[in-house]
Amino acid sequence: MGMKKDKFVIRNPILPGFNPDPSIIRVGDDYYVANSTFEWYPGVQIHHSRDLVHWNLRTRPLKRASQLNLLGTPDSCGVWAPCLSYEDGIYYLVYTDVKRYGRTTQDAGAGASLRDFHNYLVTSRYIDGPWSEPVYLNSSGFDPSLFHDEDGRKYLLNMLWDYRPGRNRFAGIELREYSPTECRLVGPSHVIFTGTSIGFTEGPHLYKRNGYYYLLTAEGGTGWGHAVTMARSRSLTGPYALHPDTHILTSRDRPDVELQRAGHADLVETQAGETYMVYLCGRPLRNRGRCVLGRETAIQRMVWSEDGWLRTEDGQGVPRIEIAAPALEPHIFPEKPVREDFDNSELPWDFQWLRSPWPEELFSLEARPGFLRLYGRESLGSLYRQSLVARRQQSHCFSASTAVDFEPDRFQQMAGLVCYYNGNKYHYLYISRDEELGKHIRVMSCLPDRSQPDVFSEPIPLPGGKTVYLRVEVDCERLLFAFRMEGDGSDWQWIPGQFDASVLSDEAGPQGNPNFTGAFVGMCCQDLSGAERPADFDYFNYCDRSYQPCPRKEVS
Repeated sequence: MGMKKDKFVIRNPILPGFNPDPSIIRVGDDYYVANSTFEWYPGVQIHHSRDLVHWNLRTRPLKRASQLNLLGTPDSCGVWAPCLSYEDGIYYLVYTDVKRYGRTTQDAGAGASLRDFHNYLVTSRYIDGPWSEPVYLNSSGFDPSLFHDEDGRKYLLNMLWDYRPGRNRFAGIELREYSPTECRLVGPSHVIFTGTSIGFTEGPHLYKRNGYYYLLTAEGGTGWGHAVTMARSRSLTGPYALHPDTHILTSRDRPDVELQRAGHADLVETQAGETYMVYLCGRPLRNRGRCVLGRETAIQRMVWSEDGWLRTEDGQGVPRIEIAAPALEPHIFPEKPVREDFDNSELPWDFQWLRSPWPEELFSLEARPGFLRLYGRESLGSLYRQSLVARRQQSHCFSASTAVDFEPDRFQQMAGLVCYYNGNKYHYLYISRDEELGKHIRVMSCLPDRSQPDVFSEPIPLPGGKTVYLRVEVDCERLLFAFRMEGDGSDWQWIPGQFDASVLSDEAGPQGNPNFTGAFVGMCCQDLSGAERPADFDYFNYCDRSYQPCPRKEVS
């Protein structure tokens, strides 16, 4: 217990898998990071740490229909870029609920750029809640941030969206005062920063230090050109002067570094006055260059130079896999179980579902004790009621398995194990019934980069009345499915063929529409007949691992 944290290093990413747009605060000895959740429910992930090395998922604040209802929300919309702050004993959380992000035509670069960005504020005296009902703020742009000035006044910042033809859609950073007593924005709007030549100026955070207001923004788009930009001013409303290096952290000119897409950052100061910066990043597959893990959260040690500007500790402005940890006592959380047996009345913490604030319509942990019962609902492409419960993929190589009791009586009924990015990108090992073949198992793949996106493997007959065990093995871009029947021991039968795991990524498929999430693996059940035929899952086993060759040598 006496060992100090300076014996340790932080290894990035600190929050692996889909955990983008980090916002960090310190309250006493506790650090909290909030992340976007998009169409996944409940909204906003908040992780907790006491040493910046070890992190544990603590809460998801937006869990009531009155706070967040995502039914009908398109893929990659929903909760964007939450900002967490703390002042006068109160936690503040601002976030965007995106209802539409895309063009009026499917052709990239064509059509009107109309969007619906609704920004809200919720508060709580405790990080675990209960969190308040939301206060509507504005709809002028996304990525809201709340700044608490030294005089007690509060200001909302967000990027400003300009849909008009010939205008820069990312029109700059807008600032407006927020009145806690009136629970609304008051006074004039100020555009305090219009960004640099790389454009896409978003993700603002404001800080006060030694008489300067420091503005941190994300620029270059949330892909390979992403960057963290800094500017400062003696006046809150500007003008803001650019950092001498312009971008204080980026991978845009360094394809050799392991952490790509670095941007969208926030700062925190340790108890000893050290400065660290969290930011989003991506780890592309070496063979395909696609980020199946989505945008993850990393951290960088920063220093304030003699000229009053912030820089990375090594002065290079490039993200690193390993950095020095602060001199704090290690605080290691209990290791998470590899296997979840669904023995409790609450869904295991790592799992989420899609869109609906009424999970009782989709699944139950009490209908059959010791099992997760999924009720047959809409298709995997539905924007409303999908009976899909899944967890993040957090490593390029992993194993997952489950066991399901499911007796379909028609072809519209399906249930099984799914590797899922969104309604247009997935591989689904499912059980169904055919009039001629009877009960069977096969794989349905939705591949957005093909002219015929829906691809099916050959069906394999199954006996009725037995539990079916399902398994997936992923090694980077290679994905294999297997199954076995109750009573078959450890003899797995591999589905013929090798599937492309890299399609479960931001980069796969047409680029005209947003892709901002990451790969999940989980369980789902559909009943397109409306009979709501359920499927009972006995357990879910997930294990990250280092690279291994695929288990079937004969696969092509």
